[in-house]
Order: sequence, then structure tokens, then C-alpha cells
Amino acid sequence: MKRRELIRDLAIGTTVLSTASLSLANCSDPATKSQTSESTGLKGNINHSVCRWCYDDMPIELLCEKSADMGIKSIDLVGEEDWPILVKYGLTSAMGNGTWMSLTDGFCNPKFHAPLVEKYMDLIPKAADNGIKNIICFSGNRTSEISDKEGLEHCAKGLESIVKTAENAGVYVVMELLNSKVDHKGYMCDHTVWGAALVDKIGSPHFKLLYDIYHMQIMEGDIIATIGKYPDYIAHYHTAGVPGRNEIDETQELFYPAIMNAIKNTGFKGYVAQEFIPKSEDAMASLKEGILICDV
Repeated sequence: MKRRELIRDLAIGTTVLSTASLSLANCSDPATKSQTSESTGLKGNINHSVCRWCYDDMPIELLCEKSADMGIKSIDLVGEEDWPILVKYGLTSAMGNGTWMSLTDGFCNPKFHAPLVEKYMDLIPKAADNGIKNIICFSGNRTSEISDKEGLEHCAKGLESIVKTAENAGVYVVMELLNSKVDHKGYMCDHTVWGAALVDKIGSPHFKLLYDIYHMQIMEGDIIATIGKYPDYIAHYHTAGVPGRNEIDETQELFYPAIMNAIKNTGFKGYVAQEFIPKSEDAMASLKEGILICDV
């Protein structure tokens, strides 16, 4: 099937999804809405999530309602104060976070270890109590005094006690791969090889990577081959269009149905979260289309 034909058929699918969502609108119990989301026609091979920050202008309860209606099971990057709201709608946060977290002041710099360890030690038991399985973390930025090799060692040392606590709580600590070329200048965990080396160094099944497809396309490309090479290192995926971080439709260079099939073929059972910034005035229509494109 040609790319244009596939996108056309997905657009038709979006209409079907919208019709199914209307039938769900009569459900008064939010949890019931989530439970009946199979009527949207999703295939069930991909567990769908969406990142909260991309829809910050929408009240969290409204985002929960609309997400549950279209078969989304999770909202990513939600802090502990909003976890009870997700439960109300039958959702989880497949990647939990804390409002205090910093992309720049991370584990690659030892001066941040003490405050980070204290805050993660507090957050992890709360995540476990609320059924949150993954908590995000960040390497932080390079400095002129810290090489990538030294930064890896620092990360492993800083995360050691946190990961042990996570193991006991049944929670996973997950470091995100970000690009340092366009969006996050100086970020250290900017290549899959470096992230995988850190996973090996820590040596715990409760420490893995968040493979952000948008970021890694910018830094290294070779997305499908990398997914096939490192399936055991990856706990979670994020999407977005390249270039621009917008919709994942035919306006951008990545072909997400093939990428999603590659993820499915690894036997991945985690979540894929939409993390694009909608350009369309109808942000929910863009989200629905993104879900359908990724629903292989």
C-alpha cells in the first residue's frame, strides 16, 4: 500500500473512531468509559498513551475523558498530585514524573545526587502505592569538567540506591534519550549506545531506557534497526514528527506504521506515548489520527 493511500485509509478510520466515541459519551462512569474503549476498534497490539504537557491548555479531567473515549490507556508525565484523577477515569500514567525534575541538573553531575536521591526515594513508594510502574529520570547536561565516560559512571553511582529501592517496590526507573542537537543542548544521554551502556553498568532489570523516536531520529536515525537491536533495554516509547515535533502524518519524514510494526515484532508489551505538538486547530482530531497511525 502506498503511503498516501494508507494515510487516506487512516483518515477514514478516524471518522469511525469518532462515531464510536460518541456512543461512549453516554457512559456516566469514567472507569466504564475506559473499560469499553475496545469499541473504538483498536487492535490491542499497542498500548497507547499521550503526554500531558502537549495538551497543557486542556484541563486534566477533560484530557482524561477524551483519551479514555478513544481507547488511550495512559497519560504520560503526570505528577503524583494528578494520579488519583487518572484512576477515576480508569487510566494510569505509564511514565510518571515529579514537578521538581530537571532535564539539565541530572545524575551525570555528582553535585545533584543528594537532592535527587532524596526526592526519588520519596516518590517511588508513592508511585507503587498508586500503581505507577515507571518513573522517569534524566542524565542532565554535560559540563566542561565531566566527560561522557565520567558522566556514565556518575549516573550509575547516583542511581544505584534509587534503583534498589525501585526493585523492592516493583517500580522501574527509566532514563529518557533526548537530542542535544536541536532541543536540549548539552544533554548527555543523547545516543542509544550510551544509554545501553548505562543500563549494562547498573545491571538491574528495573532500570531501562525511554526511547524517544523523535529525538533519536534527529541524533542518529536508523530507528527500526536500533529498536530491533536493543529491545531488552527499552521500557517505553515516545513519538513525534520530524522535523518540527508536530503531527506524525505524511508531512514528516518518519513512517510510523513501519516503526510500530518493528516495536510490535520485538514482543514489546509496554506503552507508546504520543508526544507531538498539534498544529491543527482540532488537537483531539490530530491525537486520534496519531493513535490510528500507530495502531498496527
